Amino acid sequence: MFARIAGSYDFLNHLLSVGIDRRWRRAAVDCAGDVSGRRVLDVCCGTGDLALEFRAREADVVGVDFTHEMLVHTSGKKRASEVIFARGDAMRLPSGDDSVDFASVAFGIRNVEDRALGLYEMMRVVKPGGRVVVLEFTTPPGWILGGLYRLYFRFLLPVIGRLFSGDNSAYSYLQKTVMAWPSPDRFLDEMREVGLVNCEFRLLTRGIACLHWGDVPSGAGVRSGALQPVGSLESQATPERGAP
Repeated sequence: MFARIAGSYDFLNHLLSVGIDRRWRRAAVDCAGDVSGRRVLDVCCGTGDLALEFRAREADVVGVDFTHEMLVHTSGKKRASEVIFARGDAMRLPSGDDSVDFASVAFGIRNVEDRALGLYEMMRVVKPGGRVVVLEFTTPPGWILGGLYRLYFRFLLPVIGRLFSGDNSAYSYLQKTVMAWPSPDRFLDEMREVGLVNCEFRLLTRGIACLHWGDVPSGAGVRSGALQPVGSLESQATPERGAP
């Protein structure tokens, strides 16, 4: 599914969020603190926007996504040649234990089949004292704004997405996964359950999106894989990545 919408992915992200998604990604990088010269693994990186935001702050960045077609569309973006983009599974990240300073994911963790395992893997690869940053949609509080948001997501967004992407299912899938997403408090519990500490969240744009973060107390994993250069990947379309 994500392979089918890769060509229109960036355009629709900016259109459907009225460009606010750029501000949200900058907030995610701000949450990591000073990343200059530090190593960042961006998970479910899609077409690379968050990874490139980290690179703009002079971080050393690897972006990983399951869908080859998404990775192809990183090409030509500003400073994309300075980032390693590779195919990888969020439930078995291609990085060793305690190998990066930060791990991030924007609008992708809700599409990972085993969310707890995805969070655990991010914690595993981050060094002690490092941080895991998660940017995701949520449902705004309040009857008026929350009601308008649900109407937009359930009815208008799938129509616009279908019109511009030509895909009948992708943006219906988006609204279903967002509506099923846990509250910020509940997601913080999930982060704590895998072992992250100092977990907090901040609502963005009156609760349309939410920035979550937690720190890694110690190395906590045993699994590792091998990075695959983008040019050597075969086309696959297994859904692990979402929109924006």
